Amino acid sequence: MNYSELKGFNFQWLIDWEPNPTPKEPDLKALDFIAKHGFNYVRIPTNYWFWIKDFDYDNPNEKVYEHIDRYLVACQERNLHMSLNMHRVPGYCINQPEIEKHNLWLDQEPQDALVNYWQIWANRYKSVSNRDLSFDLINEPPHEGDRGFNRDIHQTIIRRIVAAIRSESPDRTIVINGIAGGHLAIPELIDLNVVHSGRGYQPMTVSHYKASWWAPAMAFDEPVYPGSVWEDRIWQRDTFDEFFQPWKDVAAKGVQVHIGECGCYDKTPEPVAKRWMTDMFEFFRSQGWGYGLWNFVGSFGIIGHNRDAKFEEMDGYLVDRELLEILKG
Repeated sequence: MNYSELKGFNFQWLIDWEPNPTPKEPDLKALDFIAKHGFNYVRIPTNYWFWIKDFDYDNPNEKVYEHIDRYLVACQERNLHMSLNMHRVPGYCINQPEIEKHNLWLDQEPQDALVNYWQIWANRYKSVSNRDLSFDLINEPPHEGDRGFNRDIHQTIIRRIVAAIRSESPDRTIVINGIAGGHLAIPELIDLNVVHSGRGYQPMTVSHYKASWWAPAMAFDEPVYPGSVWEDRIWQRDTFDEFFQPWKDVAAKGVQVHIGECGCYDKTPEPVAKRWMTDMFEFFRSQGWGYGLWNFVGSFGIIGHNRDAKFEEMDGYLVDRELLEILKG
């Protein structure tokens, strides 16, 4: 399977930030829409709190896994590839990692639990084709030095998970996220023969302007593009080539690259958001990289955002048609 050809959306059916969350059923209307409009990729970020309580890692409620079964069947029925992602894992999430009982990067207990969950799923879905399903191991590992994280610890954990999956399902397509929130490439893991997943949120001054869940964003000046300054770069079309050079270097070694998340929060002015996304998605397509918008309906989506866009009624939705066309290319 050429993973780089996959384009679509993230769906938050198994994510909730409250205790004791309730899984959602697959949104068949949404899946019908994206299949009709030429997309082929559905990423399902998950929060392990859905299947355990009170950090009791060893006793998952496997009834919750039946929801994942239904997501998979719904995607298969529409010829959509499903990427199953661990967004909040035992001991870590990019959002509020401090509320975890343990630290994934320093403690054995959450590492063992994470390996176990992936081994359970590898066994559960071992008869499912790679055309239909891939495993996306840990969402957006942190920066080096954050909560004890470093590349060596990360590499050890990833290699252990990959070995556990392949002990049950030797040919399963596996996806690993870049570090520093998904933005930095990880050439030290090229030998694993897995897909490397990056992020399309640079510059953060444009994509996350006034994002209330990330404190620095509340102090940003109103963004411009081209011309936004972020981390010593002035962002314009050519800056994507510069920033993503390490990912291009990884791809040149024969590794598949995919952008698992991307998009723009809806507090960014509409003309700025559209100019930036036009350049970003054109760059990804120029590299032959697929991508998944965060999200389908919501503040980053093609439906339900609050920017001053022109919305058009399509298949039961009010859709930002221009953004849809930018995504489709």
